Amino acid sequence: MSDKVAIVTGASAGIGEATARKLRAMGYQVYAVARRTERIALLAEVGIRPVRVDITDDAALVDLVKQVLAESGRVDVLVNNAGYGSFGAVEDVPLDEARRQFDVNVFGLARLTQLVLPQMRRQGSGRIVNISSMGGKIHEPLGGWYHATKFAVEGLSDSMRMELAPLGIDVIVIQPGAIATEWTGIAGRHLLATSGQGAYADQAAISAAFLSIEDGPASPPSVVADAVAKAVRARRPRTRYAVGNGAKPILAVRRILPDRGFDWFMRTMLRTLARFAARRGTPQRRLARDGA
Repeated sequence: MSDKVAIVTGASAGIGEATARKLRAMGYQVYAVARRTERIALLAEVGIRPVRVDITDDAALVDLVKQVLAESGRVDVLVNNAGYGSFGAVEDVPLDEARRQFDVNVFGLARLTQLVLPQMRRQGSGRIVNISSMGGKIHEPLGGWYHATKFAVEGLSDSMRMELAPLGIDVIVIQPGAIATEWTGIAGRHLLATSGQGAYADQAAISAAFLSIEDGPASPPSVVADAVAKAVRARRPRTRYAVGNGAKPILAVRRILPDRGFDWFMRTMLRTLARFAARRGTPQRRLARDGA
């Protein structure tokens, strides 16, 4: 496997870091891509090549692919993991922030994919692994812009899968559920800053309490890394892998229930988990502590 090359974005922590380490342990040459150089630099200790890149910087993405091809001559796996959740009511979230979320979660993913595809076509092989979310198939209050990006990733992935299959390139979607990463803290702080006051304050308090839960229900990032490993090993990978706490049952409920029935289910689940979180400390205090 030593001649196989993988690029993993958003590799400074959480799912991206776990995936980079997993692929390296499998024998891949791994390029770990992130903005935070101090975090990805540590990956060099296990033979991973850290590269500082802002996923929204087109010139930096072009240089990244040029570097990988100059040093390694091929790209076998691209794991599009970079992304974040900026929660808040659609009315409250500034459109500049909504555009940034699309730039990171969708357009950065799409641009890097465009750049690696010519080499994969020349090879006649490759795997594009897009880290979506169970949020790419479900919805919840105050998460409209985030869910819109993940719905976009799902649709984009389906179309690419059909386009690229005749060329020997597979497109796989990973749909994580609740994963113990920095994501919830970032999303929760955005939520409280954006909609913690005003017309949506009561809903924000419930959602923030839910997001403040950091242990117990959440699965470790390694479950996503394991799913990526399974997808790149498989002779014929599945089109989607739902992994992590809650992903499979909640997606099953969404398939069964009509829209308003799922609305009720989500509101009930959020309120129940918010009450549980409230017994462990106010979400404002917990999110402020986690952001320290």
